[in-house]
Amino acid sequence: MIGALTAPMIREYLPNHLVCSDLRCLETIDSTNTYLKREAVEGAGHGTVAVADCQSAGRGRMGRSFVSPPGKGVYLSVLLRPALPPEVLMRATGMAAVAMCRAVERVSGARPGIKWTNDLVLNGKKLCGILAETVMQGAETALIIGVGINVSHDREDFGQEVAGIATSLEMEGYPVLRAALVAAMIEELYRLSDALGGDISPWVEEYRRRCVNLGKAVQLLWTEKRERAVALDIDEQFGLVVRRADGNVTSVRTGEVSVRGLYGYVE
Repeated sequence: MIGALTAPMIREYLPNHLVCSDLRCLETIDSTNTYLKREAVEGAGHGTVAVADCQSAGRGRMGRSFVSPPGKGVYLSVLLRPALPPEVLMRATGMAAVAMCRAVERVSGARPGIKWTNDLVLNGKKLCGILAETVMQGAETALIIGVGINVSHDREDFGQEVAGIATSLEMEGYPVLRAALVAAMIEELYRLSDALGGDISPWVEEYRRRCVNLGKAVQLLWTEKRERAVALDIDEQFGLVVRRADGNVTSVRTGEVSVRGLYGYVE
């Protein structure tokens, strides 16, 4: 059994200039996002990080479950309290995808792509899921960004529903120390926090370079229908610019539609 992550293990890999004053390592939790939403209401401060060795109810976008077996992945959430309006906080999802690509690449050498809107993919399969949520507290909006990265999973660790589309760093030939990866993730998420209210054009440009959907035919999965389109570009707020079947070009947003390839998860 791989040992659970501890704060001292993670702090060994944090740079000296980075202060993570509230780093909470949990053995088992329902989900790190749900936990920090509760803690935000109780007054947990800006920059609080929760890391779990196992999640019993890991969540992704649109209520999907996220497989989180013990000792195999990194399941992490950060609580941010930026003094920014909710429409600016919407940038966080796309920025988080870029931030996690940077963290994974720095620690493992792997170069993930981004499947719109916020999944990291490696060799055409899902490596990481990201979920950004907000908590309203009077006039203040707290932002929680949750990330799950598959580190040492093997095929048997994934449920039947996702086994054909999921992978891990180890399965792709990139074994890493989880503590080192957690430290890199914290560092990149803090950089995101610092950049959130400013010029995000460099983040959009990097997202655009990494996005695996661009130039490809995709399915737009609305609540009640599926629609074919061609993914053309990423707009200035991380929307996916598509040419729809009727020829109209428009941007679609996270929360209203999901995207899949025509013949699988990406393709």
